[in-house]
Amino acid sequence: MSFAPATITAVRQESPGARTLTLAVDNWPGHSAGQHVDVRLTAEDGYTAVRSYSIASSAVSGTLEITVDRLIDGEVSPYLVDVAAIGDRVEVRGPAGGWFVWRGDEDSPVQLIGGGSGVVPLMSMIRTHGDAESAAPFRLLYSMRSPASALYYSELADRAASDHDLTIDYVFSRETPRGWPREPARLDRTALEASVFEPAVQATFFVCGSTPFVETVADWLVDAGHAPEKIRTERFGGTGVTQ
Repeated sequence: MSFAPATITAVRQESPGARTLTLAVDNWPGHSAGQHVDVRLTAEDGYTAVRSYSIASSAVSGTLEITVDRLIDGEVSPYLVDVAAIGDRVEVRGPAGGWFVWRGDEDSPVQLIGGGSGVVPLMSMIRTHGDAESAAPFRLLYSMRSPASALYYSELADRAASDHDLTIDYVFSRETPRGWPREPARLDRTALEASVFEPAVQATFFVCGSTPFVETVADWLVDAGHAPEKIRTERFGGTGVTQ
């Protein structure tokens, strides 16, 4: 699969360190919720850098959006978050990925668990769920530092209010919203088991975040009685997709 030119047609700030870019690609084939693309930047001296980013947009929409979280020592993300502007061009390869995907025509319960920017491919699934008017029971457990660092915070609230098949629960590790009923705390086994579907439901799990987060959560789920084959994972931060 070769790279194709892409033009940035819109940008939207999601948090102080992250923003969403809409990319126009000729003959874009569409994607499945949960897939990712490779983005390549080329400097004036010919140096290239490639990073993978999960697709954030709905698979029903036909658009390509990525949400990029700025990494302090990154080669690509600081440019995409702080410099890139509407009309700028990059190169895109993809979409890629066939395991960590939700097709949109499945009726069985789905449990999404995201840590930090690991919510990006899960947001694609949530948007696809809404656009497809799916009746599949959907739950999101979203762990992040604070409301200010959360991605899609307002949109998620709106979707949960309008979609009776979508339930969202948050874990804030450092700062909570005013009036929040729980003190700031990291996600632990007790909070996880209280939020997700019970094993008897046989839900499909999609877990995305840093490698330690994903491995810990997956272990907790198996220990709680969930079938390993029903747990799909995507990692970033050293391995897997960069958010």
